Amino acid sequence: MSHNGVALRAVTRSVVFLTAGALAVTALSGCSSEDKASKPLAEQDIAPAARDQVADGGTLHWAVDAVPETLNTFQADADATTTTVAQAVLPSMYRLDANGRPQINPDYLESAKVVETEPKQVVLYKLNQQAVWSDGREIGAADFAAQWRALSGKDSAYWTARNAGYERIQKIERGANDLEVRVTFARPYADWRSLFSPLYPKDVMGTPDAFNDSARKKLKVTAGPFQVKKVDRKDDEITLTRNPRWWGHPAKLNEIVLRAVPRDKRATALAAGSIELAEVDPEALGRISLAARAAATPGGSPVAGPGGRPAHPSGSNLRAADALRSWALAHKEEAADDELSASQKKRRALAAYAREQAALKGYEVRRSLEPAYTQLALNGASGPLTDERVRRAVARAIDRKALAGVVLTPLGLPAVPVGSHLALSGQDAYADNSGALGGQDAKEARALLADAGWVPGGPVEKEKKKGDKAAGTEGHKAERDSADGDDGTYIVGEDDKSDDQDPKDHRGSGDGPRHLAQDGKQYANKLKQGGAPGAYAPKGTPAPADAATKVLAKNGKALALRFVLPSGPGSGPLRTVAGRISAMLEKVGIRTEISKVSDESYFKDHIASGQYDLALYSWPASAFPATDARPIFAKPVPAADGSLNVEQNYTRVGTDQVDQLFDQAVATLDEGKSRSLIRKADARIWAAAGSIPLYQRPQLTAVKKDVVNAGSFGFQTPVYEDMGFLKKGAKPASGPTGH
Repeated sequence: MSHNGVALRAVTRSVVFLTAGALAVTALSGCSSEDKASKPLAEQDIAPAARDQVADGGTLHWAVDAVPETLNTFQADADATTTTVAQAVLPSMYRLDANGRPQINPDYLESAKVVETEPKQVVLYKLNQQAVWSDGREIGAADFAAQWRALSGKDSAYWTARNAGYERIQKIERGANDLEVRVTFARPYADWRSLFSPLYPKDVMGTPDAFNDSARKKLKVTAGPFQVKKVDRKDDEITLTRNPRWWGHPAKLNEIVLRAVPRDKRATALAAGSIELAEVDPEALGRISLAARAAATPGGSPVAGPGGRPAHPSGSNLRAADALRSWALAHKEEAADDELSASQKKRRALAAYAREQAALKGYEVRRSLEPAYTQLALNGASGPLTDERVRRAVARAIDRKALAGVVLTPLGLPAVPVGSHLALSGQDAYADNSGALGGQDAKEARALLADAGWVPGGPVEKEKKKGDKAAGTEGHKAERDSADGDDGTYIVGEDDKSDDQDPKDHRGSGDGPRHLAQDGKQYANKLKQGGAPGAYAPKGTPAPADAATKVLAKNGKALALRFVLPSGPGSGPLRTVAGRISAMLEKVGIRTEISKVSDESYFKDHIASGQYDLALYSWPASAFPATDARPIFAKPVPAADGSLNVEQNYTRVGTDQVDQLFDQAVATLDEGKSRSLIRKADARIWAAAGSIPLYQRPQLTAVKKDVVNAGSFGFQTPVYEDMGFLKKGAKPASGPTGH
């Protein structure tokens, strides 16, 4: 799950042609409602229940992507499961509320505040007097100091992935008593609340060996409602058990088992009863919805649907036949005993599928929006997109609301485009600054391209096609291995057929919500041909209405952008969105050459190395954007060896002004001023048009119906001690939990 923001903590309305640095200040601060608190677009969905309605005991089996390589969240290979474990077993001074805003965690802190600003900033932490490590030792200044020294960046023997904030600390000392910790900063630090969450014991942070090695495989000393009982790499699971020294509300569950289950196997695992909680894709949503509808209607069949009719469950257009086909593919039924007749195979498949569907009646899918957004990234380091006018034209050609609708509307979630790179609706720093770039306007897009010298119908020199080669070796392999045996790319319209589907129309069943997975690592799609000449696209990309738009050219070269996408299982969501984007760009004369590459190489060999023009990937939101978002949008600088240091700015688009605004925001202790500076930075990022936020990602969690206080958490940090199974006869509350 991505409620933790792992990758971040570890990953103008004017039509005048202006550079980001030359934007008028009024355009940057023109949001008259910027101080009005926004609300999350979707509430968390966790079946909240009061603790007295939750049974004592039981084991919750929770599907995760993998058993993590390390249990140390400050190492480079930490992942989402690393953070899940840390949240359950380690102290955090602050936790996020339902609006994605940091709140004091009373289990560990009585108070924390800035007590001095001159001559230095001093933060005084007053600890909960009951807070102790699992070995009985009190949590205190020694633990804070050890973590600061390990993460300060001063000792290279510590293999840390990040030290943001800790390098600004000057000293840490005991306060008036053992329950007070005084932290003095060498430089003012606005995001001081981001520190010491999680807090590791001095046993882990005290020496490089313990930090680098010991905490990778086990955590002997913890201080949360749970503790690590076992890391079983053979069976791919981690077992957390109640912490007997926990001083807060005792955990309702005896154990939580985090079990690695591939996403395309989770519906089967749910049906088998081996897991009770799993983040799933829309295809699994369709199967569970189908089972629920069949169970709710007399005479309903888990295969045919209620009353024996074909089923079209709410929130998904996954038909029964489609569900059976996808099930058969996942179970390799086509490769079954060749001696069986086709009818025997079909009957066996139907029986097995029906058994699974019957079992899925005991589950429901809880839906919210993940605290992360999907963006269109534009590589500003090479090719036509080095020209800001071309980047802005791409952005002005795109209908972000339509793209959000493609992904979110079929799932019953609000299809509202994201208006900020640095926060999401509900968070303190959120304001819709997209006006600094402007909304969809094909006329303005064409004007920007014309100003940049791209002429419709100009002479084009013949050159070898680069679409497939751009993907590299991995791309060719992925295409050769495609299910239908072709290379997966083609020139739209070569078959002289036309598909008149509006690119805004997301109601068709061919690439509907069953393909809309939740991130850029998961893809699978079956599409049919059709289109208009002049662009490379996945099969099934709908042609724009004005398909005869002439290709733009400059200096003998056509305006064609290489759109790199992953090719592995679950690739449908981004490929669907990419197809819509390609159709929108085609309308203003921009061709897109889509290259499919393997999931393994997508980020490392293409995004991080800059081998793309356009790409789709996601960033998690942070409660501390001045700290966490700066590496993503910082202006790349030359390194000592002559290479370009881009940090996490994979678009390679940045400005000095943005960097200065981040620096000012992180150094002011006036929260209102810091928030205003973040919003100004966001407006400049919009104007530079290096990345275009599209939509907040859907969060779909399949949960056994009697599991409460768990599901799609949205922004809020999970309360692990409250999770459990509903008592017999009890009912969950109707609203979100009060934690």
